[in-house]
Amino acid sequence: MQQFEVNPIVALKLGSYDISFTNSALFMVLSAALITVFLVYSTRGRALVPGRWQSMAEMSYEMVANLLRDNVGSAGRQYFPFVFTLFMFILFGNIIGLIPGTFTFTSHIAVTFAMAIVIFLAVTVIGFVRHGAGFLRLFFPHGAPLWTAVILIPIELVSYLSRPISLSVRLFANMVVGHVLLKVLGGFVVMLGLFGVFVLPVLVSIQALELLVGALQAYVFTILTCIYLHDAIHLH
Repeated sequence: MQQFEVNPIVALKLGSYDISFTNSALFMVLSAALITVFLVYSTRGRALVPGRWQSMAEMSYEMVANLLRDNVGSAGRQYFPFVFTLFMFILFGNIIGLIPGTFTFTSHIAVTFAMAIVIFLAVTVIGFVRHGAGFLRLFFPHGAPLWTAVILIPIELVSYLSRPISLSVRLFANMVVGHVLLKVLGGFVVMLGLFGVFVLPVLVSIQALELLVGALQAYVFTILTCIYLHDAIHLH
């Protein structure tokens, strides 16, 4: 489990608080830098017939734009920069973490929960700003008999409050399980020596699967964010 340890690179103290620059923070900064380089480099030519890099950038843009349009509608356009940044940040964090010797910051519940709670608070604020006290109708479906309020309101409230937990745990758990599996199988390959050649194809297959899981988890995190935005803007 050493691959999940957060270690300080530059020790810093602010009073009694430890604000050291850690390996987790390093790879967050690295992910942000690589995203910037990728988007700037791939779009600087603005070719009519896009090349490989420009196509990947445009596909990423279109996918997130379609998610917002399909789940939120035209009202979601103003939130595109945030949602697109969120998707790219998680995607690059997941992919970079598959490179040996790197650190997967999305495998820490503190990181995924921080992102989830920001989304939860932002969506809640958006809901109250747009609807005022009418946002509370989200916890009692329109058309439901009044007598069911005693049952439905607590259920809807618990469901709403559990969103940041489910959103963060889903990403965190998938990253941890996949990386532990890779580490265990990688250890078997080394222990088997020459016979490890027979196990190596399995490890390569799992590595490819983990790459797919990383992309899928970024997609799931993003689409759930869009669904939460839909609820805040349109209610039920």
